[in-house]
Amino acid sequence: MKIIPVNDNQTKKEFLAVVNKIYSGDKNYIRPLDSDIEKVFNEKANPFFTHGKCTRWILVDEDNQTIGRIASFINDKKAHNYDVPTGGVGFFECINNKEAAFLLFDTAKEWLSKNGMKAMEGPINFGENDTFWGLLVEGFTPPSYGMNYHLPYYHDFFNAYGFTTAYEQLTNHINLTIPFPARFTKIANWVAAKPDYSFEHFKKANAEKYINDLMEIYNDGWQDFDNFVPIKKETLRESFKQMEVIMDEQLIWFAYANGEPASFVVIIPDANQMIKGLNGKLGLIEKLKFAYKRWIGVTRMRAIVMGTKTSFQKLGLESALIIKLGEYVLPKNQYTELELSWVGDFNDKMLSFHQATGATFGKRHLTMRKIF
Repeated sequence: MKIIPVNDNQTKKEFLAVVNKIYSGDKNYIRPLDSDIEKVFNEKANPFFTHGKCTRWILVDEDNQTIGRIASFINDKKAHNYDVPTGGVGFFECINNKEAAFLLFDTAKEWLSKNGMKAMEGPINFGENDTFWGLLVEGFTPPSYGMNYHLPYYHDFFNAYGFTTAYEQLTNHINLTIPFPARFTKIANWVAAKPDYSFEHFKKANAEKYINDLMEIYNDGWQDFDNFVPIKKETLRESFKQMEVIMDEQLIWFAYANGEPASFVVIIPDANQMIKGLNGKLGLIEKLKFAYKRWIGVTRMRAIVMGTKTSFQKLGLESALIIKLGEYVLPKNQYTELELSWVGDFNDKMLSFHQATGATFGKRHLTMRKIF
């Protein structure tokens, strides 16, 4: 077996295409768009290159067939927030061969060590944690857009190599064909009717305002969590730009208290229902298929992120936002499911909110850590 750096068009092609071999026959797997993965490694498209670096490799066997891949990255704004300098590994894929998996892990570890790191977390993304983050260990059902899907034996590889669980990432599902619990609805309607509160959905024509509001809420509401790094406006701009092709303005809601940005929820239609069967490509034919599936509509939405300023937490604003969302969604009779993904096991407030909505368990991912 041989490790090969990804540094030309052919190795990029192999890095992307190896999943076809690994997931052959798995009906639940949906291949991400090649363009979405390549943006992660594009210095012009990924703002994280302004404060970090990354590299990637493929693994070939004795017949020169690609059998695995991995990427390593260092986020300079986050790497030194841990007890020891910590980098990341991600986009790990491998055939069911422990020796091959360990060779990939060793390669990533060596690069990170040479660059001053003493630990690594993975599988994570060289970007925000709303996409390509965590190792799937429970809930092997078709993934929503941006959510990692893995084969069960991957967990064995991570454990055997010495990774341990840093935290769990829990995804829950709301069945939109049945009413919300009565208590949830009563409280949410009561909050939504308060005169001090106002609610409005995202509008592309005024995108800069909502990006500023989201950044203000997010950086306030998440500041007390371990290893928190404030989100930057450039990152949000890029995220909304990428969402634009599937965005529905009335699925992204903001709550204001006497005009002050207080809470938000960002929800998108599940693009994986549109890209299933496209094999990662988005050429002319694939774009036509994508457009048709978008026109006929998808049945699942994914809540990417929610946030509430510290001073407005525990006041029910998140519940009111869901009610406002429902006023638009439910009469359409299109969506049957809302995926709430993902929430760390350390986030008791959001997990309690999930429970209040009547959401049921969907998936479990792990962010794992290996100290060198």
